[in-house]
Amino acid sequence: MTVHFVGAGPGAADLLTLRAVALLNAADVCVYAGTYIDAAVLSHCPDGAELVDTQDLDLDQITARLVDAHAAGLEVVRLTSGDPSIYSALHEMTRRLDAHGVPWDVTPGVPAYAAAAALLGTELTVPEVVQSVVLTRTQARSTAMPSGESLAHFAASGATLVLHLAVTRTRVLAEELSASYGGDCPVAVVANASQPAEVVLRGTLADIADQVEAAGLRQAAVILVGAALAQDVGGAESYLYDPSRDRTLKGR
Repeated sequence: MTVHFVGAGPGAADLLTLRAVALLNAADVCVYAGTYIDAAVLSHCPDGAELVDTQDLDLDQITARLVDAHAAGLEVVRLTSGDPSIYSALHEMTRRLDAHGVPWDVTPGVPAYAAAAALLGTELTVPEVVQSVVLTRTQARSTAMPSGESLAHFAASGATLVLHLAVTRTRVLAEELSASYGGDCPVAVVANASQPAEVVLRGTLADIADQVEAAGLRQAAVILVGAALAQDVGGAESYLYDPSRDRTLKGR
């Protein structure tokens, strides 16, 4: 049997991919991130499936459950929040599965930043305003950041910045980012996007921390920073759809 790493998306049970739902429908064991995944998402699993909440398990314990299910000939899904390509420990777990000779595959999910942007009705790349998006986090009680990935370095680019796992440090981060973006730079904080408890806060680097603290946000939130978040962002029209573009030149 193959261990399937599946992105559960931002939280809504109807924002999983068709492939993800099919894998959950066939699962004998679902090993899921209970901090972020609720009963509605798990309802895609069949009656009688073993549901294993990993929020109190370490990486070796999680891997052991996956290896044991594989050895028993069971269909097993490792269900992560968002998309497995970022902050999911996919690398660590698949390395361990490789050592055990256990095959695995990955099914993508809707990432948290995309769900947040959809909720805001915002395109994060506006022509001639910003064309890059940086997905990153900060370090507090977590794994050290690589030396070349400082927040100041990313902020200096002016790209749309998406901060994961950082909402409890909003005030410190806003002060740091103001040096590059300016205190009046638009910011949005989105928590629990697509779920009943979703929260959307809009403001600037100067006032967003007050809003976050007043709302009592502690987890499951992303912070988006940059000019693209302005209500009247302006910008240019995309060359791709310009009526004057020569469409006989494919791929340009």
